[in-house]
Amino acid sequence: MGLRYRDAGVDRRAAAEAIRRIGALARTTHRPDVLAGVGPFAAACSLPTNTSAPVLVAATDGVGTKLALARQLDTHDTVGIDLVAMCVNDVLTAGATPWLFLDYLAMGRLAPSLAETIVAGVARGCSEAGCSLVGGE
Repeated sequence: MGLRYRDAGVDRRAAAEAIRRIGALARTTHRPDVLAGVGPFAAACSLPTNTSAPVLVAATDGVGTKLALARQLDTHDTVGIDLVAMCVNDVLTAGATPWLFLDYLAMGRLAPSLAETIVAGVARGCSEAGCSLVGGE
């Protein structure tokens, strides 16, 4: 008997549904330089052509204790906006322009509707910042 993802608690149908929902949200943020976003195991973007020597500036952050408040209030659409804002602010302090965003979403048990709600906030934050949500984990 071989091991199956289901035996480890992974619901592949729920994962496919979450990716379908999240992919649609991410595509609403894509700038023209996004070549491959949500779906493959990595994203691809062409470098900006409006500068002679483009430099990539990257930042990462987490929502931390704000997640505890989101759970208490059962309001999960704002943590994504906050997450993007924290990362965008870090990029801006380096004198760079927010360009793309990779998210990381961890859940004890995947709930596609909750994942969609959280990533809707990430997509909204990306749209407000003018950067593309190109995928994540």
